[in-house]
Amino acid sequence: MQSVSVAEVVENLSVRIAYGEEYMDRLIYSSEVSRPGLILTGYTDYFPHERVQLIGRTEMSYLEIKTSQERYEIFETMCTEDTPMVVVSRDMDIPTELIEVADDNHIPILICKSKTSRVLSNITNFLESRLADRISMHGVFVEVFGMGVLLIGASGVGKSETGLELIQRGHRLVADDRVEFHQTDERTIIGEAPAILRNLIEIRGLGIIDVMHLYGVSAVRLSKRLELIIDLVVDDGTVEYDRLGFDQETQQIFDVEVPKIRIPVKIGRNLSTIIESAAMNHRAMLMGYDAKTTFHQRLAELIQQNSENN
Repeated sequence: MQSVSVAEVVENLSVRIAYGEEYMDRLIYSSEVSRPGLILTGYTDYFPHERVQLIGRTEMSYLEIKTSQERYEIFETMCTEDTPMVVVSRDMDIPTELIEVADDNHIPILICKSKTSRVLSNITNFLESRLADRISMHGVFVEVFGMGVLLIGASGVGKSETGLELIQRGHRLVADDRVEFHQTDERTIIGEAPAILRNLIEIRGLGIIDVMHLYGVSAVRLSKRLELIIDLVVDDGTVEYDRLGFDQETQQIFDVEVPKIRIPVKIGRNLSTIIESAAMNHRAMLMGYDAKTTFHQRLAELIQQNSENN
């Protein structure tokens, strides 16, 4: 099961430790964050005590009208041995009763300046990206004209060399050889390089190249949304291709169908230029323009004109 430590949350988000620094190794297993509204009123059924607990201004205002004993009992119910941490937003004062109960259960308390809704969004997004199911795919992941393009194909077909040429033309490398993908919502797949391969690309005959060192920080990025898959296939004369592009192929990654294009590879073809054109053409399709539809309309008009003339 994927997990994130409280220490990693502090390192990556704008939160700071208020109490319980010695408990920063607590692990978080759920990406969902709980705002304990009903639990404050005494309704405990289905309360997700295993989630991060977030206390905002609304919850704190309600707690202020309670007696010290009532607050202590509420926090005893809210903070259990499974609760990874408690976060207080808007830099509000932390009740002493919460500090006592959290310390008894070895739960760290974090605090931040941001409003509660922003804290909720930031923590949820971070946890979802770190706790999401991941798959690894062999290929080269590049950003071409702002679009995330994954180059796949058989070993030795020229994926890394094509990726390097795209980098030289001003595009950016996300990952080479092995790309890790995770799903963030119903339509979005995010890809990134494993830490050990970050900013590196392997070129046969040269070995490993540090792209950021050679081409600068503008030549790399840490992660990118996957929008197009390009399959580089050796053109040996036996593979048939849709020359007009009417057959739209997709590849399913998790629950998302990602558009896929097969491009034949043979001597003399400028793959980087073709990939640039494929990325721009796909973006044009997303914006509502499809060259295939235009061609089909022109062909229909020509056929109609010829039939009328005859």
